[in-house]
Amino acid sequence: MKITTRIGMLAAAAASACLTMPAAQAAGEAKNVIFFLGDGMGPATVTASRIYKYGESGKLTMESLKRTARIKTFSNDAQTTDSAPSMAAYMTGVKMNNEVISMSPDTKATAPGTDVNGNKTINNCLPTNGTSVPTLLELAKARGKATGAITTTELTHATPAATYSHICHRDAQYDIAAQAVPGGAGFNTALGDGVDVLMGGGRNHWTPFDATANKKGRADGRNLLTEFAAKGYAVAATRDQMMQASGNKLIGLFSTTSHLEYEIDRVAGKGEGATQPSLADMTAKAIELLSKNGNGYFLMVEGGRIDHALHGTNAKRALEDTIAFDDAIKRALSMVDLSNTIIVVTADHDHTMTINGYSHRGNPILATATDYKTKKTALAADGLPYTTLVFGNGGTPRKATRDNPSLVDTTANDYLQEVGVNLGSPGAETHGGGDVMLFSTGPGSAPLKGTLDNTKVFGVVKSALGL
Repeated sequence: MKITTRIGMLAAAAASACLTMPAAQAAGEAKNVIFFLGDGMGPATVTASRIYKYGESGKLTMESLKRTARIKTFSNDAQTTDSAPSMAAYMTGVKMNNEVISMSPDTKATAPGTDVNGNKTINNCLPTNGTSVPTLLELAKARGKATGAITTTELTHATPAATYSHICHRDAQYDIAAQAVPGGAGFNTALGDGVDVLMGGGRNHWTPFDATANKKGRADGRNLLTEFAAKGYAVAATRDQMMQASGNKLIGLFSTTSHLEYEIDRVAGKGEGATQPSLADMTAKAIELLSKNGNGYFLMVEGGRIDHALHGTNAKRALEDTIAFDDAIKRALSMVDLSNTIIVVTADHDHTMTINGYSHRGNPILATATDYKTKKTALAADGLPYTTLVFGNGGTPRKATRDNPSLVDTTANDYLQEVGVNLGSPGAETHGGGDVMLFSTGPGSAPLKGTLDNTKVFGVVKSALGL
């Protein structure tokens, strides 16, 4: 047989195979995407969470996905990124400066001013300070897909904001909120008729200032939730209200100010936790509503409080929130068709938590370290035990002589791990500059392997969705 004939036969066979494959598969495209972002969920956090919940030989749901990659997270101006430019890199494919949200690389992070009530609200971004760059959510909306962004942080926080807004500084949260309201002053017109499903915390950024009831409310007097309702959105403040929503559009804000409760505290009913949904519940509801669009959907899901617990060197809450995040992934997988849905799970940056010592297999990850040969407590040079999980830096006060961790319950909810470098104030632990992990499955996910820059993930997802 001639070589040219053989090549022609192979080409014909390939063309015939493509004709018999589902359209999404043939074009390498997905109908839907769910982009899961564990804020601050570095490799050590993934490993520690696995051991904490399932043991050394266990597996998180995210680790069961088909493909794994390493992601470089540096920002345009920093070796160690903050959440704003890192999430924006995933969403836009563009490197930008720390604190900047979905803007061009030349945008300078100009801190917002404060209103008459002392709240950061005045957008100091000048028209000449960079330009907006399109996000995956906006591109999906332009193609007629339903869109959603849900989080355990404030809905105006850096990660969710990077999907639907453009601003030179992440702290201008009142202006970020205004960008989401269809037809309202400051609306981001690239969102068309608006993001279909929005859920998170920080209701104060969306409602008017009140000297008694809402001291962190909007100085401009606007009630953005009323404006959403006028556009056909169901408005929810509790899990029950969220579950009752049955239309195509929903905004749920489940805390009066700040973020949703940590998972431990939500389950215990502390603060506003008794009325708040789990991230898994929010994910399921979002998929339910977005799936009504026959043209598919884009959904971003953030486990945002992982990051906050790590900043506070509170490993237990970080691990519990990571498990809650993983449970949301499990719930999503039970609801979607992986023949037409691409799932991406990753983090925006690392933290300084590490797993140290040579503990024996089966030693609780939150306990003091052991000697794997004798299973006895391991001792540091000062003769005192040390915990398996420690942080490279943080705000936990350091004393001239260390406390003995064996005299306290290191598995307690409020226990704070020891730190190497004292940065002087609570919550001061920094992000880490290391690579993070990415797990994926579904049509179009094949290029998500090896070591990739975070900006490259944008192109893969964009191509998978045919945007």
